[in-house]
Amino acid sequence: MTVSEREAVSLRFYESDDKSKLSTYSLLEEQMKYTALPIAALEKCETEPDRHPILILYGEQLAGFFVLHGWDGVKEFSENKNAILLRAYSINTEFQGKGIGTESIRLLPSFVKQHFEKINEIILAVNHGNMIAQNLYKKAGFVDQGNRVMGSQGEMFIYHIDLR
Repeated sequence: MTVSEREAVSLRFYESDDKSKLSTYSLLEEQMKYTALPIAALEKCETEPDRHPILILYGEQLAGFFVLHGWDGVKEFSENKNAILLRAYSINTEFQGKGIGTESIRLLPSFVKQHFEKINEIILAVNHGNMIAQNLYKKAGFVDQGNRVMGSQGEMFIYHIDLR
């Protein structure tokens, strides 16, 4: 079953009432090397106002999660003060393979433009070994401009998408 055959994918800001939905969120062990579970990512969001948790919905069901992080996150990867960093991106295990990831990343630029008016670029860091994520981001229009950083799992590629 693919997205087009069933429910629509949408993005919305996390609200405190959503926390119980995150308790059953799961990722494969291989994926846990590359990203945080939403509950762990939320802890940082609660203490850092520059982090904005976002839900990926499949109809009314929680299918995925990510954080948009402002300048405090961006500055490690870019000098653009009008960029925002995509981090902690994941799709809940039971929703993987349905095209939800592709659709959610496709929706991201318009979501950012709508809710963060001054932002002109989205950036992200993806691990060199995370080929599935690299393919997803490239398919959605992110570009590898050759920037590299070292992360806990080794070399990371910095991808960009221009919103201008």
